[in-house]
Amino acid sequence: MEGARILLVDDEVEFISALAERLELRDFVVKTANNGEAAMRMLAEFVPQVVVLDLKMPGLSGIDVLTRIRTLPQRPAVILLTGFGSKNDGLEGMRLGAFDFLMKPIDINALIEKINEAAGTIAAADQVQ
Repeated sequence: MEGARILLVDDEVEFISALAERLELRDFVVKTANNGEAAMRMLAEFVPQVVVLDLKMPGLSGIDVLTRIRTLPQRPAVILLTGFGSKNDGLEGMRLGAFDFLMKPIDINALIEKINEAAGTIAAADQVQ
């Protein structure tokens, strides 16, 4: 059974590559973007159920990308990743419509649980429409 479709967005290339590999081993369909601009281009051709989005990136920040995602016709759930000391940014993201936020370094099992929860929420919303 194929898992949820996920877009990972983070400017830390090694981190995002390792995370993508670990999620793919668990049957998720994963695409990656290394910055906010690339994420927005990817969202034009790939419709994920969940976007895992780093808050602190050069160029478009995670909050900027989240704000733009909220305007898309098909809105994926967004899980924000926040680094040390940016919990307030995570809370701001929740206020702006993020599904949840997790602190880095992340526990893969906690992330998978959140992804499955978020994907289930999106699937339920799609059935209502």
